[in-house]
Amino acid sequence: MARDYTITLTSGFQRERAKRFIDRAPAGYVASVQEPRRTQEQNDRMWAMLTDISVQQPLGRRHTPDDWKAIFMNACGWECQFVDGLDGRPFPKGFRSSHLTKSQMSTLIDFMSAWGSENGVVWSEPHQDAA
Repeated sequence: MARDYTITLTSGFQRERAKRFIDRAPAGYVASVQEPRRTQEQNDRMWAMLTDISVQQPLGRRHTPDDWKAIFMNACGWECQFVDGLDGRPFPKGFRSSHLTKSQMSTLIDFMSAWGSENGVVWSEPHQDAA
């Protein structure tokens, strides 16, 4: 049983399968149950929103979509630091949006939506549920 297994708990069958793997695992093996990662739809929505914000420059703030992503992640409490690049321009370092869970991504999108609406951003796509 030297292989790693990932089982998505989508049915009773998958739950039973996971239990069997746990029962057969040797002492010292590690089992983990975690919330699923963000969806591709959430990721696409986030980048569309970041592009809208970047193009429209609310409050006269001019940033790239990547910079806006780091700013919003930091505002939501996820650690993100800025480091000076070789050209002297800061770039974000730290927590990546690809590591966000579905609920964390929903929180980020909801925050961006509220902030953008409060600051006059006109969304290019119809607002969709982020969940």
